[in-house]
Amino acid sequence: MTRTPLRLAATMTIVSISQMLAAFTPAVSAQTSPDEQSLQRDFSKSVAPFIAEHCLDCHGENDPEAKLDLSPYRSLTDVRSAHPVWEMVMKRIAAGEMPPADEQQPAAKSSEAVVAWIRALRRFEAVKNEGDPGRVVARRLSNSEYDYTIRDLTGVDIRPTREFPIDAANEAGFDNSAETLSMSPALLRRYLTAARHVSEHVVLKPNGIAFAPHPAMTDTDKDKYCVKRIVQFYERQPTDLADYFFAAWQFTRSGEMTLVAVADRRQVSKKYLTRVVAALNSNEPVGPFHELQSKWAELKEVVGANDARRMSESLGEFVLQARRRLTATYPNLYVEGNHRGSQPFVLWKNRQYAKHRTSLNLPALLNPPAASTRRNRNKQPADEKKRLDLPENSSDRSTMVASIERFCATFPDAFYISERGRDYLGTPRAEQEKGRLLSAGFHSMMGYFRDDQPLYDMVLSENEQRELDTLWRELDFVTAAPMRQYAGFLWFERTDSRYMRDPEFDFVRAEDRAALDEAMIIRLAKLYRAKAKRSGGSATALEAIDKYFSDINKQIRWVENARRQAESAHLTAITEFAQRAYRRKLDKEEIDSIRSFYRKLRDDEELTHDQAIQDSIVSILMSPKFFYRMDLARVDASQTAGAPKSAGANRTRLSSHELASRLSYFLWSSMPDQALLARAENNSLATDEEIVIETRRMLNDERVKGMAIEFAGNWLDFRRFQDHNSVARERFAQFTDELREAMFEEPIRFFVDVAGNDRSILDFLYAEHTFVNPVLAKHYGMSVEIGDKAAWRLIPNASKSDRGGLLAMAVFLTKNSPGLRTSPVKRGYWVARRVLGETIPAPPPNVPELPDDETKLGDLSLREILARHRDNKSCAGCHDRIDGLGVVFEGFGPIGERRANDLAGRPVEQSTIFPGGRAKGSGISGLRKYIRNHRQDEFVENLCRKLLSYALGRSLILSDELLVEEMKQKLNANGHRFSTLIETIVLSSQFRNKRVFASCDKE
Repeated sequence: MTRTPLRLAATMTIVSISQMLAAFTPAVSAQTSPDEQSLQRDFSKSVAPFIAEHCLDCHGENDPEAKLDLSPYRSLTDVRSAHPVWEMVMKRIAAGEMPPADEQQPAAKSSEAVVAWIRALRRFEAVKNEGDPGRVVARRLSNSEYDYTIRDLTGVDIRPTREFPIDAANEAGFDNSAETLSMSPALLRRYLTAARHVSEHVVLKPNGIAFAPHPAMTDTDKDKYCVKRIVQFYERQPTDLADYFFAAWQFTRSGEMTLVAVADRRQVSKKYLTRVVAALNSNEPVGPFHELQSKWAELKEVVGANDARRMSESLGEFVLQARRRLTATYPNLYVEGNHRGSQPFVLWKNRQYAKHRTSLNLPALLNPPAASTRRNRNKQPADEKKRLDLPENSSDRSTMVASIERFCATFPDAFYISERGRDYLGTPRAEQEKGRLLSAGFHSMMGYFRDDQPLYDMVLSENEQRELDTLWRELDFVTAAPMRQYAGFLWFERTDSRYMRDPEFDFVRAEDRAALDEAMIIRLAKLYRAKAKRSGGSATALEAIDKYFSDINKQIRWVENARRQAESAHLTAITEFAQRAYRRKLDKEEIDSIRSFYRKLRDDEELTHDQAIQDSIVSILMSPKFFYRMDLARVDASQTAGAPKSAGANRTRLSSHELASRLSYFLWSSMPDQALLARAENNSLATDEEIVIETRRMLNDERVKGMAIEFAGNWLDFRRFQDHNSVARERFAQFTDELREAMFEEPIRFFVDVAGNDRSILDFLYAEHTFVNPVLAKHYGMSVEIGDKAAWRLIPNASKSDRGGLLAMAVFLTKNSPGLRTSPVKRGYWVARRVLGETIPAPPPNVPELPDDETKLGDLSLREILARHRDNKSCAGCHDRIDGLGVVFEGFGPIGERRANDLAGRPVEQSTIFPGGRAKGSGISGLRKYIRNHRQDEFVENLCRKLLSYALGRSLILSDELLVEEMKQKLNANGHRFSTLIETIVLSSQFRNKRVFASCDKE
């Protein structure tokens, strides 16, 4: 007998998964439920002789082909130990590929009997072990799971695994499997570095802890965190006057909507809108208020919303201009020998502005201070020149002033000040320093000044007022701003100011911590004031000095007391942090251990409170209870006494907390949220109904994006597309980082939509819609008005642009192109392997490469080159299964752009004969039709298998086959709804149980 010189994996014709699962149809044999004895008998009677006669010459113990030795399998027990081997034998014989065509062929009935026997054995084994949770060891969180968990644990997207090695994938293609998630000493050190990095983001607040989006170790870092939160709060508030005028117009025109309803629709403050509407509809006889009301009367008559919006903006600008003319300026305070930028004097001036945001300071307005600055002592800044013409008649004058006062009380000169330069220099506001957020405006000193009373009183609700108060308290608490401000004051007064260079002030120094003591501050206040009085300081200046020392002392004392009182709250927060990190309630021993560790750091290591809290966080994140998935691990039988048992003696139910973790890492790739943990704590995940309710809630949560990225990204091989750099950007300049990011985002949004809206899984193939942002819409040639560059919207008729569903998405077309040409081979391989689930062997090592550049293909088209490629017998078997699926994409270029000609100017050809010669078609529509008519079941089965493997965190085993069949049946019965797929998995025995083993078991 001549042995065929081939590699089994490289020469076998590809057989689809659906053919393999024919093993689980009722047509296995006449015996629908074979017993062990009949299986052994049939093996001896039919199978062993067949193998001996037709297989062992090539696959015997002496130099077996493809390293497949079938000689050891002499009994039923032997075959049972190697189901994957015999699955492959079954597929090869069923496909007529073994024995090879040039060998003596067995009788058809003999081959059928062997195939039937293997199918019967597989079903027998699957039924016997149905629902087996499988062997899953305790494993660490994958890199992605770790990042998502840290995000949800801390509230910020720190991504500490950026420098970790990439996790390996299991045979199903997922990196969340215990098979690959091992630990090494080097990786453990990386986890320690990651934990320390996370701890550097911690922020200690008066009532607990939080995490900054950036490290918060230095004073500058802490300032940035607190200041940014306050400024972001301000910027979120509705303070655009044009919005209120437009809302008032809408309220007036609607006739039916309440003022509150209009405020909600226009997203403005109900409180301030009520005030504005009342003011607009009052009767002011003179002044800017009267002029505004005249303009409002015109606006009320406008019909169209666009015209009304333009007029509203005009009214807003009128108020701003009028209000600017009514804002007074204030003089600098000065004491001989001191500096105009001294803290007591700058703060006094700040208070004058803040005090009159909603009032008319007529004396100051009519008698502006004389300008006096180092740079320009004779010129008043242009933006501070005031002109206010009032009637000479006292009665008319009083009427005008009263009207202006009401105008100022309704429209403040600013709702808040988020940016302040050094105003005491006398420079125009437009020329003062920018970027000094919340600054008090000191000279070379840090310090913050709160100036937001109009916003607080006129716009904010009570809850918003409390939030803003909290943010400002946290600024002082977290940054120690009063202490640092006062230290800056002491330094400044001895350097730039020189006011405190006298010997009587030598007792206090900026670098001396004791200078912050209350007695020292009181002593300095008396001396400082006395010198100011001796130097001829005015009563106002002396009052400003008194207030400064009184206020700064109170602020420092508050921070000190608040920090002492907060230490216990921080310890409580750490235990709560550990409870969420461990994803279950802590026992008393664990709580005591966390507290004792903190105490040891303080007492023995002499760390500060802040340092001890940070190290405590590191210890929690380095615990296996955090970065290991213990919920999946097998348990010792001796530890399960009294545990609820499910069917089968080798398994036990997951606890409520274990099931909660399994659900969250399946659906979110992250830790359970508070709602899910609460269900676990209340044992409200015990019934099918409770699990389904929670599962549906989780599928509608934005965190399902984790499953879209980690499951769909690995299943469809676009997970790392954000790092894709194979595109020739010199040729495709339009392939920007923004376009690449949009390509990556499109399938994620599509998947999230299918999951959240419980669409059919067939939408992945046949949907006519997709999601685009402006960048992607432009790339697709869609004339879509979206607006914001970051905005995404659903395009219901994307098929008009040859888009819709997964197959036409640019991310897959680009990922499977070499750079300067398309690749029907790679694109077809992606469809066959990723979408339809075929097992495609790697190409032989001597396969010639096609040119990298489409313009260098010569006189032949790509289709003709592929046809020649298939003439090579070592290539034909695979390419017959691939090329027909890939040619249909030729209407899309190397970055997924629509095209009529290739890069060499040749018209593209996208018509094809699909694999098996059963159908012809052209383009994406032809491919969809081919799959729908001939291979839809393969897609469904592949998706079932992939999602089940991902959900269980392991490769599938024989006993899972019945669950796959159940998933397919339920999908067919329920319109292929995505929820059906998910719910079948989460309610399965495999998902809700884990294996039990005896201590003496060996594997």
